[in-house]
Amino acid sequence: MIVISTKMNIHEHQAKKILRDFGAPVSNGIVITSVDEIQQKISSLTGKTFVLKAQIHAGGRGKAGGVKIIKDIQELKIAAKEMMGKILVTHQTGPQGREVKRLYVEEASEIEKEFYLSCIIDRESSKIAFISSTQGGMDIEKVAIETPEKIKTIKIDLKNEGPNDDEIDKIISSFNFNSNQKKDAVSLIKSLYKIIVEKDATLIEINPLIITKTGKIICLDAKMNFDENSIFRRPEILALRDLNEEDPAEIEASKHDLAYIKLNGSIGCMVNGAGLAMATMDIIKLFGKEPANFLDVGGGASKEKVTAAFKLILADKNVKGILINIFGGIMRCDVLAQGVVEAAKQVNLSVPLVVRLAGTNFKEGKEILEKSNLKILSASDLNDAAKKIVEAIE
Repeated sequence: MIVISTKMNIHEHQAKKILRDFGAPVSNGIVITSVDEIQQKISSLTGKTFVLKAQIHAGGRGKAGGVKIIKDIQELKIAAKEMMGKILVTHQTGPQGREVKRLYVEEASEIEKEFYLSCIIDRESSKIAFISSTQGGMDIEKVAIETPEKIKTIKIDLKNEGPNDDEIDKIISSFNFNSNQKKDAVSLIKSLYKIIVEKDATLIEINPLIITKTGKIICLDAKMNFDENSIFRRPEILALRDLNEEDPAEIEASKHDLAYIKLNGSIGCMVNGAGLAMATMDIIKLFGKEPANFLDVGGGASKEKVTAAFKLILADKNVKGILINIFGGIMRCDVLAQGVVEAAKQVNLSVPLVVRLAGTNFKEGKEILEKSNLKILSASDLNDAAKKIVEAIE
């Protein structure tokens, strides 16, 4: 089963700014987009040792050389110069990596203990789930596989104003905090809940949450995702969007109001409706291949919108064939067919194309495709469509 999530990511330094605004404990830090900014901004930090962090939308930065402990300003300038513009390759970037275009410098902390704490929207239960573990600093996926008993999940009903004292005790029970630390943890958990609700966040991950050698709680690293479907009412969050970190194809898709997510397969998909898109991708996998994208053209797509969608799919060099699966309700199948024909002619279609049309004006749509003189395979149903496109690219 393929799972697609439409989310907007932000950088660590932006997530920490939001945490700070909601009263959560974070280290002091500065953001630089040029090495020349260091001398000007570093005076706002009081520590003697610093941590230099590459700001990219991917985990695993430390292992890729994107996190360094710095002892003085001179060393900071040298390290920043080396890191700025570097291509970081992590388990989340893929082999192409990500170019570092901004850096975050913060005061270093002396770590006594590390914990994991996150807050997510649990769509299955329609609740907010807090996940905690004593295995901070590690990939939570790895912990879940190797030592699942060390992960605790507490779900909070959205009807409540936030987690109550009993729920908070359960969330942090394995941390063995002293009274002062527990007081700070209570405040932190309430802050995370407020951010989720008030900013339409879908994930807040603190990994690690640390106790310093002086006994203070600090959010040492932070990750936040936001629901793209709600971003229209959160202009302050939309302003944090970094287009440098997004796939150019997904940026282009957003200009045409297309829901597009690039995947790693070889069969391009164009579908109307998220549910139908998920079913289409699943059945492609069932027949032994992988989808190259999630693409929902929506219920009322125009000819121009369909043409833009078609071009997006074909811009992916990994695409060996295309499956179009349309159920005409609000959207007319003849409109889609005309868009497909025009786009195919514009880009000189050279890969197999299978089209399954059903619903409003599907007969007219099929007639347009048949008269186009293009090599288009027609399918009677979804199973037939998946089978034909898989056979066509083998």
